[in-house]
Amino acid sequence: MSERAVVVIGAGDATGGAVARRFAREDYIACPVRRSEEALAPLIADIEAAGGRAHPFGCDARVESEVVALFETIEREVAPIEVCVFNIGANARFPFLELEEKKFRKIWEMAAYAGYLTCRQAALRMAARGQGTILVTGASASVKGYANGAAFASAKFALRGMTQAMARELGPLGVHVAHVVIDGAIDTAFIRDMFPERYALKADDGILNPDSIAETYWMLHNQPRDAWTLEMDIRPWREEF
Repeated sequence: MSERAVVVIGAGDATGGAVARRFAREDYIACPVRRSEEALAPLIADIEAAGGRAHPFGCDARVESEVVALFETIEREVAPIEVCVFNIGANARFPFLELEEKKFRKIWEMAAYAGYLTCRQAALRMAARGQGTILVTGASASVKGYANGAAFASAKFALRGMTQAMARELGPLGVHVAHVVIDGAIDTAFIRDMFPERYALKADDGILNPDSIAETYWMLHNQPRDAWTLEMDIRPWREEF
C-alpha cells in the first residue's frame, strides 16, 4: 500500500486529536496541525506509543502563505494527502451590542476564512488526483443562530455554505466533501471545569466522546461513492434538538 497522509487542522485535545489517532491506527501518517507545534507533543506521543506515525506542524490557518507552505511541505516530505479535516472551533460568544469589529473579524477568520484556505489547498491536490476526502466540522450554530452568537453563527453558516458548494463541485471530480454538525457538549476539560452539571451526564453517555466522533469521521471517509453523505449531524442520545 502506498503512503498516505491525513491532515487535521485544529488538532486539539478533543475531536481533532481523536481523529488523528483514529486514522493513524489505519496506517495513515497523521499530520496534526495547531498554531503551536509544541502543543502537539502529547498527541504525537500517544500516536507513536500505539504504533502509528505522525508529524506535527505549527501553522496559523488564517495566513494563506503559511497554509500553502504547510500543504506543500506535507506533500513533498511526508505523503500525498488523502484526507483533510478542518476542525477549528472559535466558539466565542458576545452580546451583539458588545461585539466589536476586531472580535467579529477574528472569529470569522478562524471559523470561516481559515476553512476556505485549508479546503482550497486540499481540493487543488485531490481534484488533480481524482480522489480524496475533505471533512469539515460544524456545530449546531451552523444551522441556527443563538443569542450572543452572531459572530460564531455567521462564520459557521458561511463555512457550511462553502462546504455545500464544494461538495457539488468536487464530487464529480472524485473528491468526497462532508460537513459534520456536532450538536452537544464534548468531553473536554473545558466542559468538566465550566459546566460540571453537564459533565456529570458523561456517566450516562450524555455528552459526546471524541473517540466516537472520530469513528464517524472514519466511516464518512470509507463510504462508497455511490452513497456519499454531504451532511451528518451527531449528538448524544438524550440531547434535545
